[in-house]
Amino acid sequence: MLKRLFDFSLSLFLIIIFLPFFIVVFFMVRLTSKGPAIFWSERVGKNNVNFMMPKFRTMRIDTPQVATHLLTDSKSYKTPVGDFLRKTSLDELPQLWSILTGKMSFVGPRPALYNQDDLIALRTEKEVHQLIPGLTGWAQINGRDEIPIPQKVELDFEYSKKRSFLFDIKIMILTFIKVVKKEDVSH
Repeated sequence: MLKRLFDFSLSLFLIIIFLPFFIVVFFMVRLTSKGPAIFWSERVGKNNVNFMMPKFRTMRIDTPQVATHLLTDSKSYKTPVGDFLRKTSLDELPQLWSILTGKMSFVGPRPALYNQDDLIALRTEKEVHQLIPGLTGWAQINGRDEIPIPQKVELDFEYSKKRSFLFDIKIMILTFIKVVKKEDVSH
């Protein structure tokens, strides 16, 4: 209950504060590439129920729907502002809407793509699928896409056992530091 109240209040506050950034990024994407500024990605949520997660679009509209690290030449699919948006994590801003509406939380396992069957199966086996996915998480600050899926699931499982309000705050602070330092950011 406290976590949901925190998520709702902070996401509403940040949406209001970051509204000028939303507008600027929206136009940056629209003016530099074809297609909508916001990409709605089908993701796996709590209890393996799929939902549509918004992000500012960093890839061309003809990009295959797979995790970026699985593309053979991801740079060839990037929009002119895609690298910048990813390195600064500005592409993640629309996910505040998913947090506001309760589909996501600030902290939890990152929502898997609907077609990441190996990740979904391992999370289900470890009962991590029962958690609300997060904008950031324990696995995110311990390697993000640089770590293999089984290790990512072990970190998600560790989070499920340790989770508390203070642990979430610690993860959010460590995430902020990584974003500022641009560590472990997908390219």
